[in-house]
Amino acid sequence: MSTNLKVTLGVLGAALAVLLLIVTVNLTEPKPPAGAEMVRADSHRLSTAADGKVTVVEFLDFECEACGAAYPGVEKLRAEYGDRITYVVRYFPIASHPNAFNAAHAAEAAARQGRFEQMYVKLFDNQSAWGHSQESRAPVFAEYAGDLGLDMAKYTADVTGAEVAERVKSDAADGVALGVQGTPTFFINGERFTERPSYEALKATIDKELSR
Repeated sequence: MSTNLKVTLGVLGAALAVLLLIVTVNLTEPKPPAGAEMVRADSHRLSTAADGKVTVVEFLDFECEACGAAYPGVEKLRAEYGDRITYVVRYFPIASHPNAFNAAHAAEAAARQGRFEQMYVKLFDNQSAWGHSQESRAPVFAEYAGDLGLDMAKYTADVTGAEVAERVKSDAADGVALGVQGTPTFFINGERFTERPSYEALKATIDKELSR
């Protein structure tokens, strides 16, 4: 066999190996379906940056202790950056948390009356009082709704309605498609935040993105 033929066969073999590797990666690494979206038009924004330079998305469960632990740092960041960043909250209730869905439904029912942020704060500020009870805490959430001055007839209809349930499920479905497996899961400018979500770590990444 000539030297040139050996070289040609070697190059072809290497190219085939690369092609097989690419095909294998494409088959083994699941990609989000085309319909999955990080942020949708109806996603709840706690702040909106006019320049759209930095967007933070948090998939959360109101009963999740880790979400409750991250909450003070998140609130500090929100106070510090204000509308310099877009902060988006998305529902990802965990089935093993007894009142995760009830809490998400309460927040969404409040959102239908323009009070999402207020209910978001109420649920986290009082998480230790209502969390991890095997009995339904829906009556407690109704009290919170009353404290916020919501129309209780509308709240009651919404919180048990199919539209609110579907809205919560839609957020969770996007989360699953994007690879969310637990809460809280943060994305900053579309990239999953993989560090422990402390105030300092989140701030460092936000500052980096703002400086670009």
